[in-house]
Formats: sequence, structure tokens, C-alpha cells
Amino acid sequence: MPRWLLRCLQALGAAWTSPNTLLGLLAGSAALAGGAHWHWRGQDLALVFHRVPWGKGGALTLGNVILHTGDTLDSPCLTYAHHAGLGDEDPILIGDHERAHVYQYMVLGPLFLPLYLAFGGVSVRNRFERAADRYAQSGRGWWPFRRTAS
Repeated sequence: MPRWLLRCLQALGAAWTSPNTLLGLLAGSAALAGGAHWHWRGQDLALVFHRVPWGKGGALTLGNVILHTGDTLDSPCLTYAHHAGLGDEDPILIGDHERAHVYQYMVLGPLFLPLYLAFGGVSVRNRFERAADRYAQSGRGWWPFRRTAS
């Protein structure tokens, strides 16, 4: 795909998911008061807020915004399947996992959150989380509605 076409599609995706990004910006702005800091991470097409002072740990993506409780998205973490005892998978990078969610948001826009919740929210059963883990493991397969081989 020509680079100019990719950039156009990315801009359209960012516009389509802008209501979600606005939610992320509001949450990130509130986190700044608690000591968070931010930077643009081009490889993820996202504004990242680090040291967000709430939550159990990890990250949450809202549109083109990633809210992260740690210092770097280049940190290893376990997959949802590993946490659920469904496999002994190698750790993944949290940034790769969250990048998959950014891509999902850019395609689904305002439909992402209702679909994410309908498919189980934050859980190993959620196809969005499994797809993000798959992408983080292999660099492919971020789309949650992939076809299975017959």
C-alpha cells in the first residue's frame, strides 16, 4: 500500500474514533494532576500517559490515547490466556498489545466500546483481548473477527 494511502486511512481512522480519543484525553488530563506525564508514540499512533495513578496496573486504550500505570510500554506482561491458566505463553510487550487496541478503535470507532463490552469486557473470553495478545505475540492478527480455517 502506498505510504500516502496508509496515512489517509490512518487520518480517517483517527477522526472516526475521535469520540473515544476525547474520553482518553479527559482521563489523561485528570491523571496529570496525579503525577502522570505524556508523550506521543508514533509507532502506536497514540498519545501515551505514563504513571497514571489509578487502576491495578497495566494499560487502558481509549481511541488514540493509551493510559498506562507504568513507566514504559516496552515492559513485558503476561497474556490473558496465561493469567487464566489456559497456557504457558511467553510474555508479550504491553505496548504491542495496546497498539492492537488502537488499530481496533481506528476501524470500529464509536462502535468499539459497546462491542468490547458485549464480548465480555476485560477477560480472556473477549475476542478483542485475544486478538491483541495474538498481535503482540506475532505482529499479526489484531482484527478480532478473523476467519477460521474450515
